[in-house]
Amino acid sequence: MPKAGSMSKAKLVIFDCDGVLVDTEEVSCRQFAAALAKEGIDWDVEKTMQRLMGRSLATCVSLVEQEIGRHLPASFAEDLQVGTFQAFRDAPIKPVEGIRHTLDVLVARGVPFCVASSGMVDKMQLTLGLTELWPYFDGRVFSASMVARGKPFPDLFLHAAQQMAKHPADCVVIEDAVPGVTAARAAGMRALAYAGAPYADPGALRAAGGELFEKMSDLPELIGL
Repeated sequence: MPKAGSMSKAKLVIFDCDGVLVDTEEVSCRQFAAALAKEGIDWDVEKTMQRLMGRSLATCVSLVEQEIGRHLPASFAEDLQVGTFQAFRDAPIKPVEGIRHTLDVLVARGVPFCVASSGMVDKMQLTLGLTELWPYFDGRVFSASMVARGKPFPDLFLHAAQQMAKHPADCVVIEDAVPGVTAARAAGMRALAYAGAPYADPGALRAAGGELFEKMSDLPELIGL
């Protein structure tokens, strides 16, 4: 796979959370598929990842309801969240390989960074806490719940840039899902698309405007450090 060329040093690095910082995508989608199965909806993990990965829980529920033509139970999202949180604790989840090295380099070089995720803040507190990454991001955590529209719309990334006092053109986004790459490009930001996970869809990530890379340890070079 071609390696994305390095560019001028980024003034702000915006990380997605699930699948970029913490290895949670498959756990989350497995829980979602199991919850749908209880409602008589036959979506396997692969289909769940293809349709829903990278989107907020509220958006995922809405997309499922549109496809099946009926409402899910009112408690569906809350019950799913409880089960997913417990699955994170039981797994246990781990940081994405190489991400801690990259974060340490950013700290050492004085490059600002933050996290902007479709997940709720309490979810990030749990997953980043379990993986001991929370201290890197405390005070610089942005969620789709803070904006009117989640990914693939640019609102969340624009909000993060504004809160961090950076111009969108000076930001680089690290993503692993098509909605996130689409949102980054719509925000006028460079999008580095992590394609190193087994479930990655390199073709779709590239088509959305992402620059593909396979190792998190390569990020410092890719963002001009």
